[in-house]
Amino acid sequence: MQKIIKFITLFIIIFILGIFYISLNRSSNYDTEYLIGNELNDIKLSNFYNDNSYTNSDFKKNNYMLINFWASWCAPCRTEHPFLMQLNEEKNLQLLGINFKDRKKNAMEFLKELGNPYDYLAKDNKGKQSINFGIYGVPESILVDSEFIILKKFIGPLSEEDVEEIKKIIN
Repeated sequence: MQKIIKFITLFIIIFILGIFYISLNRSSNYDTEYLIGNELNDIKLSNFYNDNSYTNSDFKKNNYMLINFWASWCAPCRTEHPFLMQLNEEKNLQLLGINFKDRKKNAMEFLKELGNPYDYLAKDNKGKQSINFGIYGVPESILVDSEFIILKKFIGPLSEEDVEEIKKIIN
């Protein structure tokens, strides 16, 4: 009986150590490089202002689009906002803002204070739509071409270097 208990105990210890070994050797870096080159299809987003929805057919097909996930409670979103205002001046780029897990009143005050750079404004109150875009937090932005092919993903607030890179791609 003691041999069986020792064997079971040894098996459990080896099993637990094996699980730890496998888990610790996995990469835990947040990486969305696999999204580059994929097409965003079947987009269905709730309009920020009313109960309508946006789908792929609602967006102009002759331009690039930067999809920006943001929230009024997000301090880095405030930091990147001047860069979005700057990108709004680009003729070959549309901006789609997706308000993430935010109160409408707070989001509207944010845009009133800092300006509204977006050509289209959608909401993701529960954060479920953002999962379809590979978004885990805000701010994050995705640059797509006219066929909704993902060209670049920006994690965190946009910087001056990001703006220059976007301008090179779209012009």
